[in-house]
Amino acid sequence: MSIFITEKNVSNKNDRTHSERANVNMKRKVTILMALVLIISIFTPSFDVKGEGMDVTAPSAVLMEYSSGQILFEKNSHEQRSCASITKVMTLILTFEAIEEGKLTLDEQLTASAHAESMGGSDIWLKEGEVMSVDDLLKATVIMSANDAAVVLAEKVSGSEDAFVQKMNEKAAQLGMLDTVFKNCNGLDEEGHVTSAHDVALMSRELMKYPKVFEYTGTWIDSLRNGETQLVNTNKLIRSYKGITGLKTGTTGQAKSCISATAERDNMSLIAVVLGAENTNDRFKDAAALLDYGFANWSITIPELPFIDAVEITRGMADEISVEIADSAPPLLMQGVSEENIETEIVLLPELTAPIEIGQIVGKIEYSVNGEKIAEIDVKSTEKVEGITFSSSFFYLLRSFISI
Repeated sequence: MSIFITEKNVSNKNDRTHSERANVNMKRKVTILMALVLIISIFTPSFDVKGEGMDVTAPSAVLMEYSSGQILFEKNSHEQRSCASITKVMTLILTFEAIEEGKLTLDEQLTASAHAESMGGSDIWLKEGEVMSVDDLLKATVIMSANDAAVVLAEKVSGSEDAFVQKMNEKAAQLGMLDTVFKNCNGLDEEGHVTSAHDVALMSRELMKYPKVFEYTGTWIDSLRNGETQLVNTNKLIRSYKGITGLKTGTTGQAKSCISATAERDNMSLIAVVLGAENTNDRFKDAAALLDYGFANWSITIPELPFIDAVEITRGMADEISVEIADSAPPLLMQGVSEENIETEIVLLPELTAPIEIGQIVGKIEYSVNGEKIAEIDVKSTEKVEGITFSSSFFYLLRSFISI
């Protein structure tokens, strides 16, 4: 019996030893696991994400509404990255500026230089001395993303690619593109040639001011050299996404797959930027997801302008003045709000007294939702009214007496 008890006591002691060892091992495992979690949390990059439930796989992305410039979604939006041929968005901006200023015409014939011929990557195989119209060069730059065509345009606008790149950086600064440094006009990989998803959205918005560009970005297939050179749009969303209007794709080994996709539905235009996607399918999928998110959650409303017949004034040679609303009603970007929820109020300046000048602001039209002002427009005088003086009163009475 005693032996049994002893064996039992020994067994209990062994059980306690195993239990203690198990507890120690468990504590060690928990400690190691907590350390791993801490390390992962430190070294995992943080995302500046706006928009719940979005599934964007690319490391950097932005969704912007065109009319207001408001950011609807962002993920690492200011991270500096290569953007490949999306660089050509700025090249197109400067080219269209030159056309608008009369420095360049679409039918003007340009001659390819040796430098343009030397471009690699995507091109239309221009030869030194070959002549091509600005219109065809724009087609090639936009539709085929031709690096050589972009250089020909750049050299024409500024004399050389280097001078043009300087102009690109100056324009970027004007647009507030603080994350951007351009080193070439076509987006070929080059050390220090960087931008961000946010900045791409800014310059895409600027390019959209030129409606002509959409004739190129919306074209699926075209040709050059009397049909000898086929152009197929690198933006596959042209054929698959409802409302797509453009804008530019880009792919290099350093930048990976990028896109600035623009689309319009129900008076609302969106800009979806995706940088650094692993492949072309992912960039199109991410761009479509961003656009879907924007169209599903926001809408553009253009409110009616109220009618204002006249505005009363005091101490003037007239009792009232005619007025006009300075601008057309602004497009209002709404999220989950119907047009019926928009309140319109005419707010006139208190105690309007003469003299009143033509164009003088005498009030505002204010738009609000749930008591929060979302937009306003100036109300201006359309006539000049002098203040009452002794001499003006005398001549006023004299004219009145004569007219009786």
